[in-house]
Amino acid sequence: MSGVKQYDYIVVGCGGIGSATVYWLSKRAGKRVLGLEQFKLGHDNGGSQDHSRIIRLAYNACEYIPLARGTYEAWGEAERESGVQLVYKTGGLDIAKKGTPGHAVVEIFARAMTEQNVDFERYEGESIKKKYPQFAATPQWTTLYQKDAGLVDAAMGNSVHIQLARKNGATIIDDAAVIKIVKQGNLTKVCTSQGDFLCRKVILTAGAWMNDVLSSVGVKIPLTVTQEQVTYFGTPHMKEFTKDRCPTFILHTGQKAEPYFLPLHGNTGFKIGLDVGGPVVTAQTRNFVPDKKRQEIERNYVAELVPRAVGPILYTKTCLYTMTPDRNFVIDTCKKTGHPDVIFCCGAGHAYKFAAVLGKILSQLAIDERTTFDISCFNMERPAIIDPNYPVSFQLGVDVDDNMTSKL
Repeated sequence: MSGVKQYDYIVVGCGGIGSATVYWLSKRAGKRVLGLEQFKLGHDNGGSQDHSRIIRLAYNACEYIPLARGTYEAWGEAERESGVQLVYKTGGLDIAKKGTPGHAVVEIFARAMTEQNVDFERYEGESIKKKYPQFAATPQWTTLYQKDAGLVDAAMGNSVHIQLARKNGATIIDDAAVIKIVKQGNLTKVCTSQGDFLCRKVILTAGAWMNDVLSSVGVKIPLTVTQEQVTYFGTPHMKEFTKDRCPTFILHTGQKAEPYFLPLHGNTGFKIGLDVGGPVVTAQTRNFVPDKKRQEIERNYVAELVPRAVGPILYTKTCLYTMTPDRNFVIDTCKKTGHPDVIFCCGAGHAYKFAAVLGKILSQLAIDERTTFDISCFNMERPAIIDPNYPVSFQLGVDVDDNMTSKL
């Protein structure tokens, strides 16, 4: 590829957030948009792959619930344009055992949803079995049910956003690793393994490679990358765990590695993952080898909560979480280092459900230099980002001293 082509907007990283950003930019800027991906499109090196991710209004921090409402709308727009279903509303449960730290977290969820006027139902003890008989509920359970929760098809979502962006005139180039970003007059030059490109605005959605890309513009975010995994069990009772019979659900324990579960989608397996259950790695040192100890923990959780979902392991898939110390997003520009036209977003290990609306937000910031959503709490000036002594918690919506965690 010779010469220097010029675009108005370049997106670096075409995973979940990046593909959505390219799509939303293309709706307004068409062929003036370029998306760059360092690997082949659809790769499984980052955090945006696999069949299903939980999507929900139930959150334990009020600032996320308006974004959650917005992401349902944003996914819906892509569905209407493509004719492809991406979101499946199964209903969702937040479960805890009374008297545990997880119980306190569930109450935080309930307060946040009440404050944000999100309708939900509460079930105590074994009463949830009337709605979902496949659950092995005990008298110690307390459960919140929210009808709009479900799953979003991650791999399909990425593909739909990319194909709609191309339909709108955007250019997408994969196998294009970014080498550096430099100012060139009143433009920005993005130098890649596939050549150099000029633009007015750059949007970085590089996940675990974020600091590698940001280094050339003098910015570094305190990020921790972990290698996570999900496991699919080949339940012999598939009919009980289809999307029309089984909700998504989370068991809040108040400890690391909280389990979350999804019904059959994309294959015949019942899915479980452990939130922040894996080791600290880098994008370069991670591997793709399943952790057998975590597989056993996952099996035990399935056996405890939904025993008829247990079956042979179909497969285990690894992915990367890229998290800030407070587990909140970062959405900002590099203006403090002299690069106001470089915008970046880090999803902090719980962003796929929000990918569609984050793409819309980033497109607004690039084109309008403002957004219709409140993102004030996601800036670079908060203590978790600027204070080197900030205690890393990976907890959202609770004090770091409370020794509580929740699935984000």
